[in-house]
Amino acid sequence: MKKISLILSFFVLLFATSCKKADNPNPLSDVKNLGIGSYLTLVENGNLNFEYDNAASAVSVKVDKSGSDISKIIIFVVDGANSDTTTWHRIKEVSFTGAGTVLSVTSQDVATALGVTVSDLSAGKFFTFYNRVITTDGRVFDINNAGNALATNSNYNACFQWQAYVTCPFTSPVGGNYTVVQDDWVDWYPGDVVNVIDGPAANQIDLSDVWPNPAYGNIVDHLIVNIDPTTGTASVPLVTFGDYGSLATAQGAFDNDVAGYVFSCTGYITLTMKLTYNGSPYGNYKLVLQKN
Repeated sequence: MKKISLILSFFVLLFATSCKKADNPNPLSDVKNLGIGSYLTLVENGNLNFEYDNAASAVSVKVDKSGSDISKIIIFVVDGANSDTTTWHRIKEVSFTGAGTVLSVTSQDVATALGVTVSDLSAGKFFTFYNRVITTDGRVFDINNAGNALATNSNYNACFQWQAYVTCPFTSPVGGNYTVVQDDWVDWYPGDVVNVIDGPAANQIDLSDVWPNPAYGNIVDHLIVNIDPTTGTASVPLVTFGDYGSLATAQGAFDNDVAGYVFSCTGYITLTMKLTYNGSPYGNYKLVLQKN
């Protein structure tokens, strides 16, 4: 965590001295430029959790467009995430019917595209769906030719890709030793072993032996994760979890304090939390643990 403060100070200085606001950073937002391209925008997410070993289980998003008229969307899938098109597996084409067009994919669609069985889509896995737009005049746009600024800037609400997890019911106990896969807060390094505590109530775990690392800070309030027993979806209510010389808070980064998942069937924990330190927002930080 201490290293993060130094790194952030450097990047704040770099940003302040090197960035200049463009008059119009998104050329597709200007009606005069609609002929140069097109992309999908996200209207709303539907269900984004596949039920394990259920061929009919479906995930979906609703989309609209910005830019030129769209004829159809081709949906591709990869196991995990990879923007390299040579790794993409085609699922299907969907006609664009205007605002609210639904892009829906079943577990069977994914299994067929990947050449595996539905039961091979194990709980804890996630899949990324890449949307390729075909305009009415035959031009093709996806995440690889739309420009990084457009694809990654949330202000444009672009839907070049979306993800879904395979979930399983949560059952306790799950406490014990876990190996750190990722810790963006840098209290631990990949390969370190940490302790996860069951409870204090049903469908909860306590991460107070993880954040804060006792070498860097002291516990203030326990970092409790609430878990939906049906899907393993995890939420973290706002909590002041550590004193590192100044107080640090954590909260699930998504709507309704959702932070990610705790999969008891595979011993996999993945959480994204928005953190503050000394009263200042520090952004979203990911913590991924795998049970030993």
